[in-house]
Amino acid sequence: MKHKILILPAAILVVILFYYPKWNNAELDVHPLTRSWDIAIPNQDVPEGLNSLSAEECGTCHIEHYREWETSTHAHAWTDKQFQAEIRKESSPFMCINCHIPLQNQQEFIVTGLVGGDIYQPVMEENPYYDKALQQEGITCASCHVRNGTIIGTTGSPNAAHKTVKDVEFLSEHLCISCHNANAELTPEVVCTFQTGEEWVAGPYFGVKNCVDCHMETLNRENTIGFGDTLSHLHNFAGSGIPKSNTHDAVGLNGLAIYSSDIKHTFKTNEEIIYTLSVVNALAGHSVPTGDPERFFDFSFVLRNEQGDTIVTKTERIGEKWQWYPVAKKLSDNNLEPGEKRTFTFSHTPELAGKLILSVVITKHRLAKEYADYNKLKEDYPLYITIFNKEYQIEVSPLP
Repeated sequence: MKHKILILPAAILVVILFYYPKWNNAELDVHPLTRSWDIAIPNQDVPEGLNSLSAEECGTCHIEHYREWETSTHAHAWTDKQFQAEIRKESSPFMCINCHIPLQNQQEFIVTGLVGGDIYQPVMEENPYYDKALQQEGITCASCHVRNGTIIGTTGSPNAAHKTVKDVEFLSEHLCISCHNANAELTPEVVCTFQTGEEWVAGPYFGVKNCVDCHMETLNRENTIGFGDTLSHLHNFAGSGIPKSNTHDAVGLNGLAIYSSDIKHTFKTNEEIIYTLSVVNALAGHSVPTGDPERFFDFSFVLRNEQGDTIVTKTERIGEKWQWYPVAKKLSDNNLEPGEKRTFTFSHTPELAGKLILSVVITKHRLAKEYADYNKLKEDYPLYITIFNKEYQIEVSPLP
């Protein structure tokens, strides 16, 4: 009798727990998710022939692809220290993770709507398929290659150990742009401004070359152990070349062609020293820099005497400048569009005879040190790389 009495309240509790979210959501005026970046890729089943969605398992057969991916920015999209610092902020909305861990399997909660349409009030349910290990892989193989229990590839080999379909269009630049062109003002203080796709569409390479052509170079090699050479793509997703850790290397592409002028070795006092440096966005199909608006190039010209004392310096910058608080606002933008050229001139008229050294350095930056310090990023997180470094020896002799 006691067991029967207990069964009834338990059944009532189950009904309440099942229907409460629906009743509660109706009362709370839950709005549906409408923007593409609000929605993660739905939980994916493991394709037949595989044991997991892990990149490491893919790497048992696709060895070179896995090794390349391990070095990529994609592999570190979730663990990236700058990103982790950003999402810990109270102002960080839920959808930011959707481009860094795009599979729902990687996310602890499923977002089903927004209370009153407010991005800071997502309706969340626990995800029964959440895989913490897969989360650490960031943008992993399955992010692009698994849908509906099937591996999507560019060849669709019938001899694969797993179910495979060929869909070149799905794996085209449209997949890249789904994340690399997120552009919205979420609140007055929170702006997402990644416009690489729009820059490419507006530029001279649209319809001629796309993301895959440059960032996933083609080559002939063995895609899978024992299957022989075939057309393949590199999977290091070459980008800025700035590594995510000082213990890692990163494969980079430099969109800039750099042209430095000749400079005489000898000058007279009161004779003007003139040096020009030109850069052209000759190698990128989008603006340079692109992506994160905090990226920039720094150009440094330093003239020193033979004792090492600085006589004169000049710095130039290419990139956007933003105000982030109290309202996010772009202050300036001198990014180079495809094909655009910019020339910097350094000049100095020495009054004293002696030996001089002109140092010219170009550095490519992830973000400024002041913002790195604000986010408590330490020295093991590289902020820039040097892409040009030259010294010119100059001798200044007195007038006769």
